[in-house]
Amino acid sequence: MNWRQIMTVAIGILATGCSQQQARKPITHTGGSFMKESVMRNKKLIAGEEAVIDSIIKSDTINKYTASKKGYWYYYVTQNTKDTLHPKKGDIAYFDYEVNDLKGNVIYSDVELRPQVYRVDKQNIMMGMRDAIKLMKKNEKVTFLFPSHMGYGYHGDNKRIGPNTPLICTITLNDFKPDTEKAAAKPGTQTQVKPVLDKQ
Repeated sequence: MNWRQIMTVAIGILATGCSQQQARKPITHTGGSFMKESVMRNKKLIAGEEAVIDSIIKSDTINKYTASKKGYWYYYVTQNTKDTLHPKKGDIAYFDYEVNDLKGNVIYSDVELRPQVYRVDKQNIMMGMRDAIKLMKKNEKVTFLFPSHMGYGYHGDNKRIGPNTPLICTITLNDFKPDTEKAAAKPGTQTQVKPVLDKQ
């Protein structure tokens, strides 16, 4: 067999081998190990934030804190012990609020955010605030300590609130009305919330 015949056979073998090879599947990170690592990171993040919040609560000798079932804490600045009604789905809530970091630095002041008009559970707002407003009664002022997963999560609000930022929000619920009355009960207000409330 001369060299030309050898080359022809070799090329034939290579061609056959290539045609029988299976395409390689792309490497993905959706497997169990990646998910487990992600869950572990989140657990560590939450634990770290809760430890900081716990230290704030323990060092505060003035206010009495309540732990919510949703994983945040709060105390009353002004409590309404006479009324029994709370905002429910579809009600129009009129409120003011301020946003601070855990060191007490103001991120958004209540002056720049007012007035807030919110249709309960029918507008997309920060998760913690969505739940918190339904705990309140008319004319109450409450301070809430939200871990980042109850705030703006790992995205932040793309403005002043960075990724994974726990927040202190002080909310004053001025009034709330049934959905049928809508915002007509408050002339001059708009039935929309400021951009800071928008969930990413």
